[in-house]
Amino acid sequence: MSTIDQTILWTVIIGLAIGSFGLRFAFIGLMANRTMPTWLMRHLRYTAVAIIPALVTPLVAWPTPTDGVTSLPHLLAALVTLAAGYFSKNVLVAMACGGAALAGLLFLFG
Repeated sequence: MSTIDQTILWTVIIGLAIGSFGLRFAFIGLMANRTMPTWLMRHLRYTAVAIIPALVTPLVAWPTPTDGVTSLPHLLAALVTLAAGYFSKNVLVAMACGGAALAGLLFLFG
């Protein structure tokens, strides 16, 4: 097993910290007393809608418990979550239904 050189590791960590701070400062520090343009505010509303599926999709398509093999319980639970969110328009209801569906399907399918 190879190890990462400590200099490279800390260079990457510090670089990511500076980049992360810079992105946050650009919006919070520089734009704090200014009104953002309407077109930018309209686009920023969809940030969470774009990021959450990007985080969840790999966990559904290639779940870790099955060593990356797509499993029927995970896909069905994702569909239940999607349907519950679509019809209820409530994130908490969708999460509760999806969690319950996943637990139930994993119990049924083993």
